[in-house]
Amino acid sequence: MRELRIRLLAGVFAVAGILSWAGARLWNSVGTLPSVPLAAPIVLTLIAVVLLSTALSIRARLKAQRERRPEAKGVDPLMAARAVVFGQASALVAALVSGMYGGTGVFLLESLDIPARRDQAIYAGFSVAAGIAVIAAAIFLERVCKLPEDDDHNTGAASAA
Repeated sequence: MRELRIRLLAGVFAVAGILSWAGARLWNSVGTLPSVPLAAPIVLTLIAVVLLSTALSIRARLKAQRERRPEAKGVDPLMAARAVVFGQASALVAALVSGMYGGTGVFLLESLDIPARRDQAIYAGFSVAAGIAVIAAAIFLERVCKLPEDDDHNTGAASAA
């Protein structure tokens, strides 16, 4: 499984932000603007909490295994792989959604004197922050589940050649 690339996530964020900003400008020329739901930062924060708690749980179980504690529960490799896939998918979606709300929020900065748009800009800002928290938690989960490098396999292939 390949690691998440920060450049990929930043690219998704930037492209989504630019398209969202342009779309908000276009939509505003018609006279309306789609709203940023209040639930967006809440849902993203919940996903970040789930990812972080999963990472901390797996890390504690791995530490107990390394210390050879008798009550240590093992980590199922399939469960760890599923957690990593969930984290990677969450990070990609969070980068996309954060970019969308970031672009909309940047557009809304032009009209902070209108109370409704100011509230929408605040929701957009919290959504971007929560999306960054999801990405950070997903990267932490990925690092926790990363297997150590197999030096024996690499040196064996080199010595056989």
